[in-house]
Amino acid sequence: MSDEAKVPASSDGYAKGRARREQIVTAAVEVYADKGFHGASLREIAKRAGISHVGLHYYFPSREALLAAVLERRDEEDTAQLAPKVFTPRAVVQHLLDLADHNARHPGMVELYVRLAAEAIAEDHPAHQYFREHYRTTREYVYRALRKLAEQGALRDGVDPEVAAAGFGALMDGLQVQWLTSPDAVDMAGVLGSYAEQLLRESSA
Repeated sequence: MSDEAKVPASSDGYAKGRARREQIVTAAVEVYADKGFHGASLREIAKRAGISHVGLHYYFPSREALLAAVLERRDEEDTAQLAPKVFTPRAVVQHLLDLADHNARHPGMVELYVRLAAEAIAEDHPAHQYFREHYRTTREYVYRALRKLAEQGALRDGVDPEVAAAGFGALMDGLQVQWLTSPDAVDMAGVLGSYAEQLLRESSA
């Protein structure tokens, strides 16, 4: 193992290790944005991060583990950039529509997400826990908004906030697959907006 791959068991060493991980993830985001899912290699990422290929594998033992870290970074940045400052049902819906529109301008990251999501259904996959948490928080986020709308009498009769929240998340993911296949034929934000309107009473739309 090279010297750069060793992380001393001290607070300073851990801090340096975290900084190195962040540096690698930043490089990976750049490489995937520049070269896409197929064009990106771990060697290129290591080179941009200023670390050896062996050193990169110390911090991220597998390609999938690094991809999960990249998606976590994407979620953090998207939340910081697009999430509403004040939680209201309408703001949550608009946030998700804005996110769909944002994703349409970043096809490389959408492809990475879709490919990894399919592989990560296996419990022993390095990204399995990321997707479990991602889906859980998305469902809860949408559910909170829909439950509030239900309390306000704004949802159509028969709409179950919990079921509709799961459907909203499933629609977002399914649209991404369709959009990657036929980007000119699928308007992700438009379809999501239409779905949201169908959940509301006409007087509330």
